[in-house]
Parts: sequence; structure tokens; C-alpha cells
Amino acid sequence: MKSVLFGLIVALPLVFAQCSKKQDLGGNSEAAQKVYVAPGEHDEYYGFMSGGYSGQMPIYGIPSGRHLYTIPIFSQAPVNGYGYSEETKPMLETSYGFVPWGDAHHPELSQTEGVPDGRWIFINENNTPRIARIDLSTFKTVEIIEIPNSAGNHASSFVTPNTEYVTAATRFSIPIEDGNKDVSIDSYAENFDGTLSFIKVADEGEMSIDFQILVPGYNYDLSHAGKGPSDGWAFYTTYNTEQANTLLEINASKNDKDFIAAVNWKKAAEYAAQGKGKMVEGPHAHNTFDKKTHTATSEILNKVRMLDPRELEGLIYFLPTPKSPHGVDVDPSGRYIVGGGKLATVLPVHSFDKMITAIENEDYETIIDGVPVLNYESVIHAEVKNAGLGPLHTEFDGKGNAYTTAFISSEIVKWSLETFEVTDRIDTYYSPGHLMIPGGDSKKPWGEYLVALNKITKDRYLPTGPELFHSAQLIDISGEKMKLLLDFPTDGEPHYAQAIPAELVTENQVRFYKLDDNEHEYVTKSEKATKVERDGNEVHVYMTAIRSHFTPDNIEGIRVGDEVYFHLTNLEQDWDLPHGFSILGANNAELLVMPGETLTLKWTPQRAGIIPFYCTDFCSALHQEMQGYVRVSPKGSKTPISFGTGK
Repeated sequence: MKSVLFGLIVALPLVFAQCSKKQDLGGNSEAAQKVYVAPGEHDEYYGFMSGGYSGQMPIYGIPSGRHLYTIPIFSQAPVNGYGYSEETKPMLETSYGFVPWGDAHHPELSQTEGVPDGRWIFINENNTPRIARIDLSTFKTVEIIEIPNSAGNHASSFVTPNTEYVTAATRFSIPIEDGNKDVSIDSYAENFDGTLSFIKVADEGEMSIDFQILVPGYNYDLSHAGKGPSDGWAFYTTYNTEQANTLLEINASKNDKDFIAAVNWKKAAEYAAQGKGKMVEGPHAHNTFDKKTHTATSEILNKVRMLDPRELEGLIYFLPTPKSPHGVDVDPSGRYIVGGGKLATVLPVHSFDKMITAIENEDYETIIDGVPVLNYESVIHAEVKNAGLGPLHTEFDGKGNAYTTAFISSEIVKWSLETFEVTDRIDTYYSPGHLMIPGGDSKKPWGEYLVALNKITKDRYLPTGPELFHSAQLIDISGEKMKLLLDFPTDGEPHYAQAIPAELVTENQVRFYKLDDNEHEYVTKSEKATKVERDGNEVHVYMTAIRSHFTPDNIEGIRVGDEVYFHLTNLEQDWDLPHGFSILGANNAELLVMPGETLTLKWTPQRAGIIPFYCTDFCSALHQEMQGYVRVSPKGSKTPISFGTGK
């Protein structure tokens, strides 16, 4: 195994060199026309990329590759005050306290009958296990739920066909039974377990952990739910069935086959509804953003239901899969389950029908911790040969074709779901991880474009030092042969992406934000209602913003050491008319207040003097005039509170 891995590593530079010779890297007029979006025109698709270690979700137009917006989710965002304002700080609370950063990996659009519907998009956080829900009518993060009894929430956040559940799994197994107990790391095989989590999604979107399933102590990597005949099942890749706890690149790469875990989630939900399993410790934060009050709240919940396959039959089965599988993908028909064995020489395609037959016949190799291991020959439908080196992920075009990324050989490989033979391949630059076809993991893909999410950039853009944006490449898959159309840089480290026709989102966009609907505790709905109130050393400034002034814009009577809360209400109500607020000496961030919204900035003045504040978002021809002053007097001063505008 060492020699195999060494050979692959040595081969990488040669692969890069050969790739750059194989294909003309320049553009052409046909490609330029396909990606050109004229001024004032809109892209065909929204592309939602994970931001990786940025913790956010950048949005790109497809096919232009234009960066449209970045949704702040798991990390503070000084660009608009998310995670800094008093209203949004609770969104980043966890059972570990306030966590201002996250590692976002896999976005997944909500679905109806197996097809993306444009209501919400979910995304997981890997480091502090969490799942977020973003409302696509406003492009705001409205909910984050923490996943307890988990470490490294990687196989997430994939939805069932009608968004009944969004799922999660622990990448790193840990001691779970009787709590994360203090045991020797080398007791891994004896004491470490994993969990698969099923988070119920209510009709209005609110999430709650319905149940967790205790599973053997492997690494659970990625997931997808079944559809059509396989609806009611969810599939998870596992590696490290060796149960190694050190030097995993060698010690977790010894077995010829690992597993895809097939979970009968409908049966599991029945068990949970019947009160089966047991309630166990599972402290986790549940954070929600109220659209009416514009304020987030956080609560800690302490118990979750744990189902144990050693006690409850029919929950989960293992499908042997070569070798160290990474991705698991279900074709649009729901009949085939494709494993991306990153160290495998073939691409295994399991049959759902054969799996059910094997279960009915109890055609098992063995049983591990209550989980039957089905015979490989009994469940395999086909093995795709010559699918590239290091196959990782597969998506589908809805026309009978599958597309798989090959990380080591830097290519996308197209193959037939009828013959299971490779029909085309195209170089990428370089080393693609995930790929994305709009709707490509759903029942009805829009099979026009493919985006390769490459992990290595090298020479694709002007150099910017050792840290480079990642390289995404747009590929035309509308014809028989794939054609490279466009390179575009992506922020953070996109792991996975989703795309959807723009009209499915734009038709639900909120474009007018009624001030009358604002129920914030400190809302100020007119300039006449503005005020400044002192309560001990706490001062509340009820302030408004409208083009092009603040009310009040002169404030006196503030003292050094006061805790000053600027509650700023934007009196504009039409979309794309935000106002910013920043004050000298603030050690958090600015505020960017959307139309009809109220946000709060906490400020503790450290020095006496005249302190300016101003609008940070260019809002009108008189934007520069949108400013004000705060007089800060020494601590203990008797200067009374006074305020006004235009006096």
C-alpha cells in the first residue's frame, strides 16, 4: 500500500504537466458566446457553492461565473455585521459557547417529490457539527441546529425526497455510549462509535433532531437519500473499517473493501414514533432567526433519541464497496447506488433491487454490531472500468449519463447508465473533488452544464502569493462530447455545490419590506419617535436612517465606559436600499441594515472627545453627508443626555 500511495503522489506533477498539453487552454468564440450574459441580463441558474473554511456560502451566476453574493452562515461577517450585531450573535451559539467560525461543506436544496423547489438551502458545518437552513426568499440564514454525539459532521446535509429529513453523520468516531468518556485513544476499536442523525424538517422549515442511530466506529464520509423505488432509504459511505486511530493514510487503507451503509429511515422513523430506543445525553444548541423581530434566539436542548441496530432489526445494512469510498450517489431512477472508491480500480454500481433481494434472503457475509453485511456479488450491478484515477463523486444529466470526478488523473469521466461503459472524458485543471450539475443529484436534473470544483489552481489565474482562490470550470454537457467553456475563481474552498433555474428562486423573492411588520423590541418607525435613554451606565439610542441622514445625528451626555446600544432602523422599504452604520472605536464591526430592518451595535467608548459616525453603504448622491457626532465626556461627568437632528 505504501508503494501504491507513493506512486500516486509522484505521478501528480506529471499529470498536471500532461493535462496542460492535452487541451487548448485558450477560449474560443463559441465558448464565449455560451457563457456571455449581456449587461442588464440575468444568468440562467443560481449556483450555490460551499465556502469551506470561510464558513459561508458564495453564490455565482451560471453560466457567467459572476460572483453575485455571499450568504453569511457559520462565521462572523464584518461586511454586514452578521455575528457581530446583538440580533445575530445568537446564531453562532453552540453547546461549546460562542463559535465565530465554521467549515461549510455540502449545500443541499430543499426538494419536493425529489426535485429542487427553491424554498430553502441547507448546509453543514464540519468542525462544530451543525446544519443551517437559509431562506431563499431573503437569502438569510434563519436557523442553525447543532448535532450532538458527533465529531466532524461531514456526511451532511442531504435531504430526503420531500425534505422530510435532512441527514448528518459523524466523520470521526468517538466514544459515545455513556458520554464522550476519558479513554485511551488506542482503545478505538473497543470504545469508539459513530452516529447517523436524522433532523426532521417541519412544513415551515423548522428543524429538530428526531433520532440518531448508533453505528460501528468507522469514518462516515458522504451521503445521499434514495428516490423513486429507493425512497425511504439513505446511503452513507464509510472508510477506516480497519478502525485505525493513527496514520490513517496507511492504516485506514488496508482493506480491499469498506462499506456503503444503507439506512431504512422510514422504519427508523417508525421506531422513533413508537418511542423505541432510548433518550440519551446530547446537549445541542438550536438557534432561530425571527423574521418579524429581526432577532435570533438560542436555546440549549439536552436529550436526543438513540436507536441501536443491535436492538432494533432492519435499520441498517452494509454494502461492501471498494476501496475507501468517498462519494455515494443515487441515479435519477433511484435504482443504482454509485460508490466513489478513491483507491479503487473500478467504479462500483450497486443495484437497489438486488440489495432488497439480498436482505429478504438474508444473504449476509457477516453481522457487525447488529448490522448485516450483504454479499458483494449479490448487490453489485456493474463495475465501470477505466473511470480515472481517484474517482470521488458522480452526478447525472437525466439523459442516461453519469459523470464522475477523477482527482488524481484530473478529469471528468462520462459513462452510460445503460452499458456502464465510459463514453467521454475531459481534462480539468486541476484535481477535481466534487462536481455539480443543476439538479444532478435529484430525480430530474437540468442536464445542460457541469461545474468541476477543482482543488488545485496552480497556473489558472494571475498569481496572488501562496494562497489562491480555487478553480471552478464550467463544462457544456448538452451534446455528445463535453466542452470546456469557462474558468472562474471561487472563494474559500468549495466542496460541493447546488444549482437551480433562477426563476424557481426569483419568483419568491421579497422585494418590499414593510416597516409596519417590524416587531423588533427597539424599533423606531418614525423620526419623531427617536430618542436616547440612560439606565445607569447603559444607554439606548433609538435611531433611524433614511437617504441621506441619521436621526439623531448629534448626541451628547455619553460617558467613557458606558455601554451604548445603537438600535438603528432603516426607514426605507424597497429592496436594495440598505444603510450602513459605523462609529470610531467600535471593536466589533459595522452594521448593514436592510430596508425595514432594525439592528443593534454595541459600543463602549474608551476615550473622551467628539466621536464621528457615518453610513458605510453608498446610498445616494449625498451619501458623504450622512454622518453624525457623539460627544463622549469623562467618566463621572454630569453632562446630561441630549440629542437631535437639524437643530
